[in-house]
Amino acid sequence: MSEAGMSNWGSRGFPSPFGRAICLLSLALLWGCTQQKEPKNPTALTEASIGEPKRLIPMLATDSASVDIASLVFNGLVKYDKNIRLVGDLAESFEMTPDCRQATFHLRKGVKWHDGREFTADDVLFTYQQVIDPKIATPYSSNFETVEKVEKIDPHTVRVSYRVPFAPGLESWGMGMIPKHLLEGKDLNNDPFNRNPVGTGPFRFSEWVTGQKVVVKTNADYFEGKPEIEEYIYRLIPDTATQFLELKALNIDMMTLSPVQYQKQTDDRFFKTEFNKFKYPALSYTYLGYNLRDPKFSDKRVRQALTHAINKNAIIQGVLFGLGKPATGPYIPESWAFNPNVKDLEYNPEKAKALLAEAGWSPDKDGLLKKRGCRSPSPS
Repeated sequence: MSEAGMSNWGSRGFPSPFGRAICLLSLALLWGCTQQKEPKNPTALTEASIGEPKRLIPMLATDSASVDIASLVFNGLVKYDKNIRLVGDLAESFEMTPDCRQATFHLRKGVKWHDGREFTADDVLFTYQQVIDPKIATPYSSNFETVEKVEKIDPHTVRVSYRVPFAPGLESWGMGMIPKHLLEGKDLNNDPFNRNPVGTGPFRFSEWVTGQKVVVKTNADYFEGKPEIEEYIYRLIPDTATQFLELKALNIDMMTLSPVQYQKQTDDRFFKTEFNKFKYPALSYTYLGYNLRDPKFSDKRVRQALTHAINKNAIIQGVLFGLGKPATGPYIPESWAFNPNVKDLEYNPEKAKALLAEAGWSPDKDGLLKKRGCRSPSPS
């Protein structure tokens, strides 16, 4: 799924070239509430956000707020369905060759940009050319480094060829497509389009009041049908405690809850009457990273020992109120990329001591572990 900002709570990270991630736990849910009784505007949905968007062109959207809004305005060629499976979006269908080095996308016909122009293969090629342009400040260009060429077969067919098989290749085409007729020859990094975007998505951009809100309104011509929500209001409330007060006052319809809010503060009659509460896996995790250039951590036994010394279940119970589970990698079990054969290193302090002793670490007179030429191991 995206940096995504999929969950607004928790931490998610990837090791630097000099480190190696040890996943401690994964958040098991994304928390939300939706108002049951008829709101002031029954066709509008108001959600709270702790951050303000920066740029709404999809390939430049790196913060969760920008991604959230851009995902309402733009479509990719593919998307994940509710079962976390890739299905067509702007592409009505697609197929891969058996060697996984070529993908063909058959685009939907009759899809319109919000200004009325038709979406075609030219927009796909233009989007690709922009994302690989070194002058464009996008972090997503690495997803396309193994692409050999992108061809327009006809106005509604695009073929992508890879130099070598690339597992996330299909997924990378979930990035929002941008309109060639509006952005060709423009500097995407600074173009006003970033604050007034035109997409193909279920919602049209309407208003951005800096520091207050972003508003999008329904796209009546959306190819999957008009959304039932007429207006989506993204309120900027940087403090989560204030968000919760606004939720209780029924001034917002939905927010992400913290573990204590989910377990302790929304279990009364008021919330059960006024809201629906949901939980489901979140694409986020917390991890420890080790600098492998540091001799303390270059020994695999030291890293394993530190993992055995951490009681992950105690952290999950104490910090997340049980709303999480140990992770063996960055993917949740529901993901196609999850490897069920990777085993977690269990909490075992005695095994941790044995591994450190085997690696040459021994206690001094104060009980601190030392090794000649090294200090006691700790994550850096």
